[in-house]
Amino acid sequence: MSSDQRGDEPQRWLRCTEHAAQADLQAVLRLVAADRVRCSAKTLRPAASTVAAVAAVLQGGDFYPTEPIAAFAWPLLLQAGGLAQLAGGKLALTTRGQKALAAPAHGTLAQLWRRWISSGLLDEFSRVEAIKGQRAANVLSAVKPRRTQVAAALTGLAPGEWTTVDDLFAAMRKAGHDPVITRTERALWKLYLEDPEYGSLGYDGYHNWELLQGRYTLAVLFEYAAPLGLIDVEYVPPVGARSDYHGNWGADWLDQISRYDGLLAVRLTPLGAYASGTVSTYTPGPAPAPATPVGRLKVLSNHDLVALDELPPAETLLLDAFAVRGNERTWSLTAASLLAALHAGRDLAELHRYLEGAAATPLPDTVATLLADAERRRGQVRDLGPVHLIECADASTAALLTADRGIRTLATRIGERHFAVPADKLAAFRKAALTQGYPLP
Repeated sequence: MSSDQRGDEPQRWLRCTEHAAQADLQAVLRLVAADRVRCSAKTLRPAASTVAAVAAVLQGGDFYPTEPIAAFAWPLLLQAGGLAQLAGGKLALTTRGQKALAAPAHGTLAQLWRRWISSGLLDEFSRVEAIKGQRAANVLSAVKPRRTQVAAALTGLAPGEWTTVDDLFAAMRKAGHDPVITRTERALWKLYLEDPEYGSLGYDGYHNWELLQGRYTLAVLFEYAAPLGLIDVEYVPPVGARSDYHGNWGADWLDQISRYDGLLAVRLTPLGAYASGTVSTYTPGPAPAPATPVGRLKVLSNHDLVALDELPPAETLLLDAFAVRGNERTWSLTAASLLAALHAGRDLAELHRYLEGAAATPLPDTVATLLADAERRRGQVRDLGPVHLIECADASTAALLTADRGIRTLATRIGERHFAVPADKLAAFRKAALTQGYPLP
């Protein structure tokens, strides 16, 4: 991220997101794996402590230090994408989420965007908090068609070229990409600024496109497309950034309509072109210098890991998951720590790839052997899923059932009188047993 400031002009930032998003995905997944992501059981929104924790592991932090955007979005994106689910007030990685830790990040990010478009998890317009009355019955339109309109506008951007948000708004209106906010014209009267009567948006001239459809578009792009690495963004502080609401009653008391008002321009990244379907294959853009240069971590033959400088929070989370921490800058790999990580669903490929990228020298043979032994043990005991234990009255009945070829393909005989039947084959087993004259209630 770079910034500059000239005279009385507001501070201006430029955030390139493509490669940062791939690192951020891994960081947030690791945070979930460490049981540090809490969300509301009712709304599924992240708790304030979680927003702070997520912001701390993002490359460069959130877009603004005091206005949660990316840190708010990530827990919702993981839930909508099926990478995490709520359990006991905390997010836990699903099987898909565990696999994502070791999978190429660009494919996961593209899938998260597509899943978000079709998700009903959150109405982004609810985050435009200055516009009141949204919770009234039959006011807001369905969210999925709105998102589809913004996603379609994204595909119209030329990859690698900056577009101001006002030019984007104009292009959307010309192309008919209209994320209409309210169900009916009458519903506009329910929305208001400051006062439900005087500040109603139902009055002529008080509900311009930029105020409603525009703010919704800004929310989707800034809070979801940008954290996923689909667009680079140029932005300023939101206070005073836009004046398109100043003619409304109550505007004198508002410095901004939303936290997204400061978004000035967007640029479709190679990842964005891939995720939006503009191109069929992903060709990454130039990568910036790595946050942790090669050589910042020593991997010793006695299985110790030594950070020569302070590591980013996302990397300490990874090492904490696979190794035993000694102090702020040292960890030890042990057979027990690796097996515990495997038991928790982590993939050793994730650790192996990190160690090879962060260390200046090849992994010592002793460490490679330790990792290989842990990996070998992983596949020696497997969970084949739930089964039903079927008991026969005597060994002769079990023998009669075993003689049936169909039953032998559905169940495994255990001892003299029992069968183990996979849950998905129970119905077929019951039918086969009935054919042999043995109903199974």
